[in-house]
Amino acid sequence: MRSKSIAYFSSLTLGYAIFSLNSWASTGTGVAPVPATVALAAQPLLSGARLAGSARLRFWGFDVYQASLWVRPGFEPQHYARHAFALELDYLRDFTGEAIAGRSIEEMRRIGSFSEAQAQSWQAALRNALPDVRQGDRIAGLHVPGVGARFLLNGKPFSEVRDAEFSSLFFGIWLSPATSEPRLRQALLAQAPR
Repeated sequence: MRSKSIAYFSSLTLGYAIFSLNSWASTGTGVAPVPATVALAAQPLLSGARLAGSARLRFWGFDVYQASLWVRPGFEPQHYARHAFALELDYLRDFTGEAIAGRSIEEMRRIGSFSEAQAQSWQAALRNALPDVRQGDRIAGLHVPGVGARFLLNGKPFSEVRDAEFSSLFFGIWLSPATSEPRLRQALLAQAPR
């Protein structure tokens, strides 16, 4: 019974924590290069990319993850889907991939419309692409314009979703002007080159 309660709490917390904002602390400097582990997997896609912003998500007083965004010069926030970039989440708590996938689809619906068949297909793709995470795990998502998304787990290639529409909507959770968390977007784009 206790393990079911913990699993339920984790799923519930994730559902609210990823997309509900209690407090963000921007730490972006605009000069940090892409981490070597991400850069190696993303060359030449992210050549010359720099940190645009970073923020720690806290929910109900708990640290959830540290998010960081790397972009190349010329990046246009209002047209983020046209550009290659990397978004990394450094998890500070444990979460299931299933919970992340389900909540992601809900938030993607805020960004754009898509069919129920697409939702089911994308949720299955996310369940395969995003593993259960433990405190200290890092998932980096690489947006490849016109192609889709690549995911790295702790700096190593893990999976990809070859669907440009999916990738645009998925990363829109954090970067779209229609995001449910505009302060999150502002923190991640704080030092984006204009």
